[in-house]
Amino acid sequence: MADKYFLAIDIGASSGRHILGSLNDGKIELEEIYRFWNGMDQKDGVLCWDTERLFDEIIEGMKKCREAGKIPESVGIDTWGVDYVLLDKNDQILGNTVGYRDHRTDGMDEEVYRIIPEAELYKRTGIQKAIYNTIYQLMALKQQHPEEMEQAAALLMIPDYFHYRLCGAKVQEYSEATTSQLINPKTRDWDDELIDRLGFNREMFQKICMPGTDIGCLTEAVQALVGYQCRVVLPPTHDTASAVMAVPTNEDDICYISSGTWSLMGVERADPDCSKQSREANFTNEGGYRGRITYLTNIMGLWMIQSVRGQLAPDMSYGELCELASHETIETVVDCQDARFLSPDDMVCAIGDFCRETRQRVPETLPEIASVVYNSLAKCYMEKLKEIEKLTGRSYDRIHIIGGGSNAAYLNELTAKYTGVPVYAGPGEATAIGNILAQMIQRGEFADLAAARECVADSFEIQIYR
Repeated sequence: MADKYFLAIDIGASSGRHILGSLNDGKIELEEIYRFWNGMDQKDGVLCWDTERLFDEIIEGMKKCREAGKIPESVGIDTWGVDYVLLDKNDQILGNTVGYRDHRTDGMDEEVYRIIPEAELYKRTGIQKAIYNTIYQLMALKQQHPEEMEQAAALLMIPDYFHYRLCGAKVQEYSEATTSQLINPKTRDWDDELIDRLGFNREMFQKICMPGTDIGCLTEAVQALVGYQCRVVLPPTHDTASAVMAVPTNEDDICYISSGTWSLMGVERADPDCSKQSREANFTNEGGYRGRITYLTNIMGLWMIQSVRGQLAPDMSYGELCELASHETIETVVDCQDARFLSPDDMVCAIGDFCRETRQRVPETLPEIASVVYNSLAKCYMEKLKEIEKLTGRSYDRIHIIGGGSNAAYLNELTAKYTGVPVYAGPGEATAIGNILAQMIQRGEFADLAAARECVADSFEIQIYR
């Protein structure tokens, strides 16, 4: 039995999990200790996160560790990007904690571009445009609730806020901060000049800390609630950056796909690429472990297949759906990046409409529709690999697929077929593993990330598709 445990709290937009990690005979072992639901609520006409309920869930899951007799050495939280909490001078939340799917940012891109042109903004930050980025959320706040920005004593991204509630430290972790589109990718710090030009309250932005930083121990109040004491160690709090930490190789010439509802495809870099070519290809320079750059592009991912399954066969497993699709011969493909597939009322109808417009055979059965989606995704991966090779001036001899999508065997086979390079699939729990690795390295269980990744490769089964 392991004698040291490390707790990753991985919170996504629809659910959260407490995962305990430990080393046993030189291999990483994982145990899910608690799971809870998440979602945005309508409040005052906007979509919001219930941060108080989420913090209660964080505490509840930490209690489960004590009940299991497995007290963690440290804890770290990762979440999605871009969203934040504002605190006043008395550390009370200001206004609503609005979620990224709310429409308050509609038109805020043009408001920002009146002050700083889009091309200049990319050159300064290296972050691709997404209307929900924090920069546009803050512009909406400035215009719609200026009093809240004026009164704000602290802005904390969602995981930073929860870490503050655990240990009392108000800091902003680097990888999550980069999703704000307000970080200078060369200095790895806030772009003060940009913040001033936009008229945002500079005083509310907190000190940037790198992943792997120990920011303190649990407060007395939290310790009393959970029944034990432990350290709070920052993982890469943006879930994508945590997942990339768990890529099971130290080779340089590899490309990764963090595969889930979205597919995040890219490479690790030491330095950002803020060029015009990179902007036009819609690549982004997000932060990673120890200041590395996760240089990637967003692809629609498994959202389409999730939607189709939800419509036609919600009780069918994804493994069964993959197997059925693998026997189809339909050659139709659609453009996965077409905006019509982002949030249609009827995904099956949207796929059919695209096929008719492009004069291709319309899939009729569930296996045919699934086959079209999987082939379309693999074709998109092929196209993006070519873009990555062009932008980096390098060729890549393998693709590592990590995250839940690494279990989609048929998609992995197609990806190897379309791209012409081997696909290494796994681990599936990459985000939680990366979170745990950051803690283990900080606590001296591994000498560095290279040693940690070697252990990942030894601990989890990696399927190879050629």
